[in-house]
Amino acid sequence: MFFCPFAYEHWTHPPFAAHVSEDGFIYARGTQDMKGIGMMNLEAVRNLKNAGVRLKRTVHISFVPDEEIGGQEGMRVFSESEEFKKLNIGFGTDESIPNPGPNVLITFHGERTSRQIKITARSNPGHGALLGEDTAGEKLYYIIDKFMKLRAEEKRKLDERNLWFGDVTTINLTQLEGGVQVNVLPESLSASFDIRIATDVDHDEFEEMILRWCKEAGQDVTLEYLVKNPQVNNTKIDDSNLFWVAIKKAANEM
Repeated sequence: MFFCPFAYEHWTHPPFAAHVSEDGFIYARGTQDMKGIGMMNLEAVRNLKNAGVRLKRTVHISFVPDEEIGGQEGMRVFSESEEFKKLNIGFGTDESIPNPGPNVLITFHGERTSRQIKITARSNPGHGALLGEDTAGEKLYYIIDKFMKLRAEEKRKLDERNLWFGDVTTINLTQLEGGVQVNVLPESLSASFDIRIATDVDHDEFEEMILRWCKEAGQDVTLEYLVKNPQVNNTKIDDSNLFWVAIKKAANEM
């Protein structure tokens, strides 16, 4: 469950105080997503060190900001720095999620592609008492309807096939912008969508679909990418991947 950090009425302690209760629980913004996992990683490192385990390579654990909005000011800046290049990183993993119960170890070998887009529909402004042709509202409604129908189809697949969120494309309308006042037809209206494209979807075809919708909606409907991450192929999970072989071996032994 996620609470807005400023909705103080939902918090038993101030969300930015990192309050530690008498029984050792920490109440703070981000303890579930995902600082709790970070603490588990640090605890694993401590256990390995206390057990005298010597690894063949150095393990670095990093805590960086800005992950939820693409990491442009966080991990990207760090990864382009000389300090990062000197670390000679072989591979990386993200924070992942807690395991759902005992005797279960969930591993992920791929990630959906994040695309954040803004669709803007433009038309001639006019008076709200009229029924103008090809208004920005009509055009944007066409686009929103297309995305909501696709969203409903992906949700149906998620529910009927008992899939994970990572198996489907998620689409959410997150921002609406435009308009001057209630009785004026706006010159432009915009809708922004947060999209996570499933790993089995052709990215070029997905983009062509959106551009086709923009064309069908009418003139002066444009697509702008706020975030356009490249597609990254899934990591192989067979004997050619030594990292996977090591994880599988360790899990079987446990």
